[in-house]
Amino acid sequence: MKHYVLPLLLILFLSCRQEKKYHDLKEKNEAVGQSNTVQLIFEFQKGLDEEFKDPEASPLPDRYRKNFEGLDFFAPDTNYVVKAKFERTPEALPFLMPTTTGENSEESVYGIAHFDLNGKSHQLEIYQNKELMLQDRYKEYLFLPFTDQTNGEETYTGGRYIDLSIPAGDTIIIDFNRAYNPYCAYNKKYSCPIVPSVNALDTKILAGVKAFKQKP
Repeated sequence: MKHYVLPLLLILFLSCRQEKKYHDLKEKNEAVGQSNTVQLIFEFQKGLDEEFKDPEASPLPDRYRKNFEGLDFFAPDTNYVVKAKFERTPEALPFLMPTTTGENSEESVYGIAHFDLNGKSHQLEIYQNKELMLQDRYKEYLFLPFTDQTNGEETYTGGRYIDLSIPAGDTIIIDFNRAYNPYCAYNKKYSCPIVPSVNALDTKILAGVKAFKQKP
């Protein structure tokens, strides 16, 4: 699986991003029923657990991975699969997004997603990494970091991430059931982009991965 992390060594950064098929659910959600959508969410959860158990891929330190049984997820909820209006921002200039280790990740705002959720209207900036966009295998990759009102309680204090791909039209599917924690939530050796304040949602996102509770 591929997750948005910035390890201290670039080679680690690239290696942990290689496998995640972030486009699968986006492509299928518009064509399948609710039951199939839920099945895809369960498959995502299973794949994430398998990655965390794999010593070659897991961000967990050995002392935590040894007794790791699985991540804690919210139950799949199709109410958190939203079809957003996608406003592209081709004139946006690159900027430096701070990370948890004091480094910076060069990003551009590729577009803004507008959607309704939990009785409110929201918008989120969606980013494209300057370095990754130059690589063929990542040229369609988009990065959505966000915070919400569950942070520090049910979910990780620093917010969560979602992997997306460039949509063909003016809408984009955002499945919050696929929200995952930054790797630095599990291991401080990783350098993770800090969620911009503009992407703070004024609602609870009761979907995706919950906060990690360490088991010695």
